[in-house]
Amino acid sequence: MLRSMSEEDARPFGRIDQIGIVVRDLDAALPRYDAAMGGAPWRGWTYGPELLVAQEYRGRASAFEMRIALSSSTPQIELIQPLRGPSLYHEWLEDHGDGFHHVGTWVPDLAAATERMRGHGFELLQLGRGFGLDGDGGFAYFDAADPLGTILELIEVPARRREPQRVWGPIVTEEAA
Repeated sequence: MLRSMSEEDARPFGRIDQIGIVVRDLDAALPRYDAAMGGAPWRGWTYGPELLVAQEYRGRASAFEMRIALSSSTPQIELIQPLRGPSLYHEWLEDHGDGFHHVGTWVPDLAAATERMRGHGFELLQLGRGFGLDGDGGFAYFDAADPLGTILELIEVPARRREPQRVWGPIVTEEAA
């Protein structure tokens, strides 16, 4: 069924483009997730104050840092290892341990999408901007625990992405070899 533009605009969140998983040890987790879900090659970066031009955690400026690995699958799987905090990722590990953290959707304009989410009553938990080669690109996490039982992430994909700091895959574990 086709939706009218007003229905589409009224919805605060789009399709699921990414599934986020927080892990304590990215290098140990990657072979397990790749064996279970595929996704190689995986591309990895470290995001922190040296790269992100703006960082916010629970309404305050923050200097969190994390390593990420992004799969080549659809939807994209993102593994996140927190390095420095405080951050939403550190909170998650403390409260839940390794595992499913969020679902994400790609948006063309993070600022407009953030305002739409806030307008629908979703609280902004964490924000980062500037991971693209030209200082664009960003992400924003929202609390959707009450209505949906999860965290929602808006992701503005940069026009030009930085080269990955690391590429994994195809990943072969000792059990598979």
